[in-house]
Amino acid sequence: MKNTLHLKAPGNWINDPNGFIYYHGKYHLFYQHFPYASVWGTMHWGHAVSEDLVHWEHLDIALFPTKEYDRNGVFSGSALEKDGRLYLYYSAVRYLETDKEDIHKAVGDYYETSQAMLISEDGFHFDNWGGKKQIIPVIREEDIANATHTRDPKVWQEDGNYYMALGSTFEKKAGRVLFYRSRDGENWEYAAQCRHAQFGRIVECPDVFRLGETDVFMASLMYIGEAGNGYEHFSVCAPAEFDRQTCALTLPERFQYVDYGMDLYAPQTNVDREGRRVMVAWMRMPRTVEEGGKPWNGMMCLPRVVEAKEGHIFFRVHPEVDRYFSGEQDNRELLLGEGPWRLQAVLEEGEELDIGGYRIHMEQGYVKTDRSRVFAGVEGAALISSTPESLGRCSLDIFVEPNLIEVFINDGEYVISNVVYDLGKTVAGKVGHIYLGN
Repeated sequence: MKNTLHLKAPGNWINDPNGFIYYHGKYHLFYQHFPYASVWGTMHWGHAVSEDLVHWEHLDIALFPTKEYDRNGVFSGSALEKDGRLYLYYSAVRYLETDKEDIHKAVGDYYETSQAMLISEDGFHFDNWGGKKQIIPVIREEDIANATHTRDPKVWQEDGNYYMALGSTFEKKAGRVLFYRSRDGENWEYAAQCRHAQFGRIVECPDVFRLGETDVFMASLMYIGEAGNGYEHFSVCAPAEFDRQTCALTLPERFQYVDYGMDLYAPQTNVDREGRRVMVAWMRMPRTVEEGGKPWNGMMCLPRVVEAKEGHIFFRVHPEVDRYFSGEQDNRELLLGEGPWRLQAVLEEGEELDIGGYRIHMEQGYVKTDRSRVFAGVEGAALISSTPESLGRCSLDIFVEPNLIEVFINDGEYVISNVVYDLGKTVAGKVGHIYLGN
């Protein structure tokens, strides 16, 4: 199965991106996958590859439960290259009490999590029986970590050392990030932890990376609910200071959201073939898509180049996406096909753009989106999204598919991405110019 522009579930369910890496001439993107139904269940790692971050080919399932410690799920993690081989790190889940009516779910929080790894010689073959190794057993000292909610190892190599960031919680009351260090990528020692007033109750998918002279922290925080849009868990980022000697992480008082549509979750970054820092993330879909063959639920956002400037994190359209689109035309009434499509416009106060029923407009300088007409029958999610500040006249770069619209504002100063359903076919706008390319 192949996808263009956005990686989608190959039938059934996907969520978090895992093991995103450029390795031996190809981009590899693994993902949380339940291959039996379009609902969350026992996690496997699906696997897709691309040569340009635009055209994706799904391969066979890469990782699946085989061990006592991962019998109930191969949860999220990351990848790095070492000595020409691909090192995959993941969280291993074992239920202590299983739901008798659904073996793919634990009763309450009666499960425990450890950290494990698998080494692949070529990125295409994975020995799930003999190639796994448990590298951090279940942590039972609450002052260090929580036995249940410690997960999502992000591993990177820097200056001869290996570092691991893990999301965790203190007694399910306050989120924290743990740091481990290693000399060989296989044997790990606890180094430090960071707590923050804005971490919510549990931290997931932590990521720390350097952009020029700036360290950046990115994570998904559970039970913060600030946006009030039906979700309680959101992805954030901020400039940071990370001390490589002590693994001390220093963060500002407040964070920015990775995406202001609030459907985006569990972002993961790595560098592309040119050394740019690129992010992908899961777009949460409250309703399964039934048409087009097998029912499916879950897709990834566009690859986005992450940049830091004057204390702000930008998420820009990747150059490979630019290369894909051509043949622009200027029109005020346009017909949408199956997509993907790209629209560009300049938006000023009082102007609006209608994309198949999805409305983008400016109100007192704020860019706002309204998906109420293309979200029928979906309850518990926000219909209106907005930039966090008044911007005035804005340039918009908009990417449209039948189930996802991504709005890049002022070259990635902010992004609003919204899952949609029942999108119409026409585009109309009360703006000076609309450019449409396919």
